Amino acid sequence: MAETLDLEIVTPEGVKLAQAVEIFTAPGVDGEFGVMPRHQPMLAALTAGIVTFTHSGMLEAVAIGAGFAEVTDDRAVVLTAHFTTKADIDPVKVRLELKEVDEALDHYAGDPNGPEYGALVARELWAATQLELYGDPPPARVRSQNEIALTQAEQYRAHPDGAPSEGV
Repeated sequence: MAETLDLEIVTPEGVKLAQAVEIFTAPGVDGEFGVMPRHQPMLAALTAGIVTFTHSGMLEAVAIGAGFAEVTDDRAVVLTAHFTTKADIDPVKVRLELKEVDEALDHYAGDPNGPEYGALVARELWAATQLELYGDPPPARVRSQNEIALTQAEQYRAHPDGAPSEGV
């Protein structure tokens, strides 16, 4: 029998997954990372994405929202606001949610560094993550805070007074 570590995924509603796994990967804010038994202790910030894990030689995947992962000894705990399995996803509802949030972002006129914008981007990323897990990923329209901020900074450098020149 292979060595295992205990993986728990916890949301505000409680423990969503408790499984002895041989390895798992998670979507860290600095990129995906993997954890095996006897991993060094660590704490990582997570972004919405897919967590994969292997138990009894079988590969499985679930979707999580942003959160944190703590690894100690042979135990890993993922704390997140969102969790779903492929079987629990209704792709029609998720696509409608994605369309709604995309339209809200397309017409957003507020502060791109404010909490309202951040909440819209988080909703968009969560919808995109669910569709990815389902096997029907959305087109590459998903925005990131940095991408939007860079675009606005470029627009400002081109037109510091806020008025675009003719032809732009």
